[in-house]
Amino acid sequence: MDCIACDLAHGRIPLPGGRIYATDNWLVEHCVGPLGLGTLIVKPVRHLTAVAGLTGDEAAELGPLLQRASIVAGELVDAEQVYNCLWSHAGGLPGHIHYVVQPVTAEQVRKFGAYGPALQQVMFSEGSAPDPDDIAEMAERARTLFSIR
Repeated sequence: MDCIACDLAHGRIPLPGGRIYATDNWLVEHCVGPLGLGTLIVKPVRHLTAVAGLTGDEAAELGPLLQRASIVAGELVDAEQVYNCLWSHAGGLPGHIHYVVQPVTAEQVRKFGAYGPALQQVMFSEGSAPDPDDIAEMAERARTLFSIR
């Protein structure tokens, strides 16, 4: 099966910045797409295409981890707001679920003239992904923040 989330998690394709944090059931990585520096991905270790399929242990870890990732993401940049969005489609088919934890700055809202889902859509349309070296620096900062949060 083709799954970019699994491929990134298992080292089959390069993950800029490497793994930032992990629990028994969840992984945290920096986003590889165009949603800006500091955007984190929280995804289950196992390939899962629906929240309804979470085990009790996976569900129990999720809330506290999303809160923690939101704190970290908000501290990585001068965030005005931190979005948490579940994404679960790839090529129009159910894909590996992942939460996008996106710190949004006032400058981004001004630059793109949008917020919420419209901001994400504009950022994807522009298609400008952060430089891998910048992601690596941000990931290192995130690891430090996870260690103290």
